[in-house]
Amino acid sequence: MEPVLQLRNVTKKIGRRTIVDNLSFDVPAGEVFGFLGPNGAGKTTTIRMIVGLISMTKGEVIVKGVSVRKQFAQAMTHIGAIVENPEMYKFLSGYQNLVHFARRHSGVTKQRIDEVVKLMGLQNRIHEKVKRYSLGMRQRLGVAQAILHRPSVLILDEPTNGLDPAGIRELRDYLRKLTQEEGIAVIVSSHLLSEMELMCDRVAIIQGGKLIVVRSLQETTDSVQTRIIIDVSSPPLAYQLLTESFKDMSISIVGKQLELETDKARIPEIARLLVKAELDIYGIYSSQKSLEDQFLEMTGGEMVV
Repeated sequence: MEPVLQLRNVTKKIGRRTIVDNLSFDVPAGEVFGFLGPNGAGKTTTIRMIVGLISMTKGEVIVKGVSVRKQFAQAMTHIGAIVENPEMYKFLSGYQNLVHFARRHSGVTKQRIDEVVKLMGLQNRIHEKVKRYSLGMRQRLGVAQAILHRPSVLILDEPTNGLDPAGIRELRDYLRKLTQEEGIAVIVSSHLLSEMELMCDRVAIIQGGKLIVVRSLQETTDSVQTRIIIDVSSPPLAYQLLTESFKDMSISIVGKQLELETDKARIPEIARLLVKAELDIYGIYSSQKSLEDQFLEMTGGEMVV
């Protein structure tokens, strides 16, 4: 699909220090794109450059074919963003906040306000004062504000901070609804890896300001190596048989069991080979590496913040 957001060699230097180093990736419409990185990796700096809060040292950010560097005002019409916490007037109602925010953009009609209220599930509480809203409802109202002008890209920096599990799930469901019904590309920065697995179509992992990988979570789930434990009658004999038959497989004997790392699809083939050799199999157990496990491997054990 045609990308709605393109980063091309985006770099940020402060003095001699390089905060973001030649970062390049594309995000198409209708995708939830996760942005991960350990402390100091450059996530927030990158987001601030995309939305024009800080300047780039070099490189280019292009939104719907418009350069953020050269045509800033026009580029920003295609972006909605919440960086840190959504800003709103707590003494006003949710609806009054949306009306006030709509005045900043031309062409936002009452019908559009009603659309985003329904889209974010705020109909029942929209006329209450924001000070009575839960944190989750304020986040949803913030997203409603950010999409009033029909942006092509929605950027959310740590949107799940402070939310309880129910609020996180609620936000996740509404973001998915946004991509499906509005065709918006959503970029989410978060430290909650388990939530990113459920929320995102792809993730970009950066470390030290450099891009490590952009990965489809579906591809990750399908292709990632699986840890397999086999409880078998003769581990030494099974080990010899499997090492001779599968040269590319990581195999070890742990206690009275075999431990393998391989593609889950190969389990039936392994079982048939052991049964053919007249070995008794008492159990086969598998566990796939989570996004957190893979992230820690790729970043040398550094956690995301």
